[in-house]
Amino acid sequence: MGNTHHAIDYIELGATDLPALRAFYETAFGWNFNDYGLEYAGIRAVGGDGEVGGLTTLRAPGAAGPLVLLYSRDLDASVGAVERAGGIISSGPYDFPGGRRFTFLDPSGNELGVWSEA
Repeated sequence: MGNTHHAIDYIELGATDLPALRAFYETAFGWNFNDYGLEYAGIRAVGGDGEVGGLTTLRAPGAAGPLVLLYSRDLDASVGAVERAGGIISSGPYDFPGGRRFTFLDPSGNELGVWSEA
């Protein structure tokens, strides 16, 4: 599965009860998951090649909405581009299993994330 630079690449859904939310998506849609502990489950891509999203207890569900992630070939350059364009880095960059990422607020206050491979 290839990634496209600066394209929507991944989405995270907040969970109040990770096992229950995972069971819901498994039952309702046949989704499969990669386990990363008590706070995160990665949503496997159809066909099993990579991931397309995740369920996380680290993000509140509801009105805040899911977190959209963009892919970057050069994370540090993307941090600079966001800042130069008027965005505010809200977290990171930081390491996670498989890569690095940061989140930012756009001028309207929407939070998005950008990730790159390790």
